[in-house]
Amino acid sequence: MGDRRPMGSLESDVLDVLWRSDEPLTPAQVLDEIDRDLAYTTVMTILNRLQAKGLVDRQRVGRAYAYEPKISEADLAATKMRTALAATSDHIATISRFVGALSKKEAAALRAALEAMEQ
Repeated sequence: MGDRRPMGSLESDVLDVLWRSDEPLTPAQVLDEIDRDLAYTTVMTILNRLQAKGLVDRQRVGRAYAYEPKISEADLAATKMRTALAATSDHIATISRFVGALSKKEAAALRAALEAMEQ
């Protein structure tokens, strides 16, 4: 999966645009949707970096490429959570503190997921 640095905010912003779209987007379309003052070449670089990391696919559309996410936002967040947990020396304490910070709705969702996993 290429570059192992944490995802930067520009990469996150570009992925957010792709996740909100029902169809693959060209760099120009991403640039139109993103809420930042960026150069076209910057968006191209970010999309190429995301492709190298295996997070987006591209397909040729005319003379350009259109990009779409290969992974859902939830899957990417879950991967980050597993990576963060794996980096700790005390997994139990980390999980306990994480669960302690959940809202009642989030705790109910976690409880339901755990019950479903046990069945």
